[in-house]
Amino acid sequence: MSKHDDYTQAMKRQLDDLNEKMNALDAKAAEAKAEARDAYKAEVAKMRHQYKLAQTQFDKLKAAGEESWDKTVAEMDKIRDAFVHSFSYFKSQI
Repeated sequence: MSKHDDYTQAMKRQLDDLNEKMNALDAKAAEAKAEARDAYKAEVAKMRHQYKLAQTQFDKLKAAGEESWDKTVAEMDKIRDAFVHSFSYFKSQI
């Protein structure tokens, strides 16, 4: 398996894992008190947007050729890291 395939599969697993964790937080937010629920929903909406950005970049990554691979990986890592940071911060607040 090539390093491209390895990276792509690892990134897919990470994004899928984060999506599952967001679903769990979304369910937890639904159980919160009304005032907290609105704040949770707003944060989850922001994270869903970040997830969509990550998915879009992931699609670009899968289509990237050798000439754009390194740049695409760097952008993917940046988006993923921001998403993970946002998720971790949100999780620490609940």
